[in-house]
Amino acid sequence: MKSKQRQAERLYLILAALFIASLVAGNLIFQKFFTWDFFGIYTFEISVGILPYPITFLITDVISEIYGKKRANEVVLSGLFATVFLLGIVYLADAVPATSWSPIQNETFHEVFGFTAIAVSASMTAYLLAQLIDIRIYHFWKKKTKGKHLWLRNNASTMFSQFIDTLTVLVLLCSFGIIEWVRFSDLLLSGFLFKVLVAAVDTPLLYAAVFGIRKYFKLGLNDELLKG
Repeated sequence: MKSKQRQAERLYLILAALFIASLVAGNLIFQKFFTWDFFGIYTFEISVGILPYPITFLITDVISEIYGKKRANEVVLSGLFATVFLLGIVYLADAVPATSWSPIQNETFHEVFGFTAIAVSASMTAYLLAQLIDIRIYHFWKKKTKGKHLWLRNNASTMFSQFIDTLTVLVLLCSFGIIEWVRFSDLLLSGFLFKVLVAAVDTPLLYAAVFGIRKYFKLGLNDELLKG
């Protein structure tokens, strides 16, 4: 019994670590934008920071399903603290002067990371709002469906919360002048459609993860690990 408990704690820590790593990476690399032609149907214009971000919602859905609402909220808050800590490190690194022989000089470093404080603040505002909405909607539908229809609560919670996230962060970034307002509509549509697409694609991954964990730990439909 104690062995299973340790394994459950270890799995929770691994999921939390993946969540925080994805969140921090997205906030560090956000300033590079790229285009993606989706089979000639639509051309996405999105930040590379969006690539690891859907992973955070997949992980919170797995944790919500297996460990419950309280544990999912704890991971979200841990991600917030990790990002604030990251912000402090980046600010300090930008403030100290580079040596004359440094491969990266002050101007280059500042160009890449100079907007990090504003961008991370905007991202964190959107992140907290979206993740808390995601968890709340997820558990609302879990209760309504009595633990059935995993695909419904996964997509319903993720799609709505991702729209809120995309809208909030773009409004803030445009307001601070990091992104021009003329690009707002295109980036909102591209960002949201990309996240909806990823949410649909990750549904089988969620099913596989939940099925595997439930089978390994011998959990019933509404059983949760590490309560309390």
